[in-house]
Formats: sequence, C-alpha cells, structure tokens
Amino acid sequence: MKYAKEIDIRDIEGFAFGNAEYAEAATGCTVILAEGGAVCAVDVRGGAPASRENALLNPLAANDSVNAVVLSGGSAFGLDASTGVMKYLEERNTGFPTAYGVVPIVVSSCLFDLGLVRADIRPDAALGYQACLNAEDPSLFKAGSFGAGCGATVGKFLGPENCMKSGLGIYAVQLGDLKVGVIAAVNAAGDIYDERTGKVLAGVVDRSSGEFLHAEECLYAASEKKDLFNQNTTISAVITNAKLTKTELTKVAGMAHNGYARAIRPVHTMFDGDSIYALGSGKTAADLNTVGTLAADVMAEAIRRAAEVYGNDYGLSL
Repeated sequence: MKYAKEIDIRDIEGFAFGNAEYAEAATGCTVILAEGGAVCAVDVRGGAPASRENALLNPLAANDSVNAVVLSGGSAFGLDASTGVMKYLEERNTGFPTAYGVVPIVVSSCLFDLGLVRADIRPDAALGYQACLNAEDPSLFKAGSFGAGCGATVGKFLGPENCMKSGLGIYAVQLGDLKVGVIAAVNAAGDIYDERTGKVLAGVVDRSSGEFLHAEECLYAASEKKDLFNQNTTISAVITNAKLTKTELTKVAGMAHNGYARAIRPVHTMFDGDSIYALGSGKTAADLNTVGTLAADVMAEAIRRAAEVYGNDYGLSL
C-alpha cells in the first residue's frame, strides 16, 4: 500500500492476542481480549456458521461492548473454548457488572477441522483458558498452523485427498494515527488467490502433478455428486483503534467481506460459515469509509499469508 505502512498487529492498543492448540489433533483456538471492552459487530455471509452470542452484536441489541472474541476449530464443539475464556475473565473481575458478579461478554465462531487428524479432540474450556494465559506473553502469538488455524485446510470440493493445508493469517497496517489489523483462520471450500497477480496460491490440487484443479470448475462439473457436509468456513476478526459505533463497525465487517471475495473463490457458499467480527477500541477518530476500505485490503492480504504458511510446499504432504 502506498499510503499505509505495515505494523505488528500487537501494536494496536487495547487488545491482547493468544493462541493455543492440541497439536496432536490438529485443532486449536485464538482469543482476542479487549482490554476494558471494545465495541464489536459481526457480518455472517456463509450458509453454515457455528457461533456463540452473535445476537448481542446486532446494532439493535442493548450490548455495547465485548470482552473477548474467540475463533476456534472443532466445529460447534469448539464453542466450549469460550467457557474457559469466561473463567479467565471472571477471575480478573472483567465483564458486565451485575448484583451477583461480573458476566464476561464473549462471542465466538468456529470452523470445521474434525476430519483432518482426530475428531474426538476439540478445543475445550481448558484450551480457551490456556489461550488467554498465552495472550499475557505477546511473543507467543504467531501466524501459521497455530490457534484456530492449526487444522485449517482449503480447496475441499473434491474431498480431503485434493485439499491443501492453510492456517492463521495475520496482517496489520497504519495510516496516520489509524491502525487496522486482521486475524483470519482460513478454512475455505474454495481456492486462495493472490489478488495482485491472479495466481492460485492454494486450493484443490492434483497431488500427483501438483497442478491446481480450480475449485469453481470442480463445483460446476461435479457439485451434485459431492456431499461437503459444510466442513469449511473462514472466520476472522478486524481489529482497529478507530472510534466507531456498533452500526458503523457492522458496515466495516461487511466491507471486509470484499477481501474474502478477492482472495477466495468461490466464497460465501452454503458449504461455508464465513464470518467476520469487527472490533474497535475507540482510541482514534476515523472515517468509516477509510476504515472499511482498509479492512478489505488487509483482509485479502491476511488470507494470502494464511495460504502461504507452508511455503512452496503448501502442505502437499498432508
């Protein structure tokens, strides 16, 4: 980007980030802790989401902030990781105050990774709690096959024999005082593209030749013969220091889906539960159009990076 410079996502004030995995089962979770709470919105465009407390993010709901967002593997089982995050926050007296103690506000979305290694081990409360502990040490937070990206794969229109490994993509930029970052766990049914070149980076592949088979063509040719069981979903969060309302952040999340569309084809199918959260710390005045446009650009780059976690091999040995 000509006007924006790349920064470390951990430089966005007001947030802490942690990953935790059950590496032997190729599954994990990623937690975004909002220090003091953050305004949060969500935009869900896939047909098969697994989520928790997203109704609170409706602009018409009374809730005005969240304490944490959890991105997790494990399909709907992975929603249990949020229980551990709530425990961590309650121990630190963080949450919505009531006469009977605080109630941490934790929202969550999950991707399907049960078929990669083991289906009987999923992110649970203990793993969610560990991700919060790991967030206390910023040096532990990494992109790649960590956290919610541990079991992520892409290009699944012909089944696991032709898919490729993906992971957790992270990218952030600064434009003046405005900071916008993205964390994306890329587990798409479709292929991943570099929007700058049009090149396929990862997706449906012929393992014997290494050639890409193009997910859209696979869908057109044989989708009626395939039962994909909704085993996909790209889940992500836009994190910014912008001062925006919940309604405005809902628009940011919607604009960030343009980044999905640039980097993933096909996208937003009934096989995916594609969801984007948008969190704002309220530290910096910013133009909504600028934040949303940046969010789409940063999203596309984060997805590209998630597809490149295995370098030139791209996980073909999976």
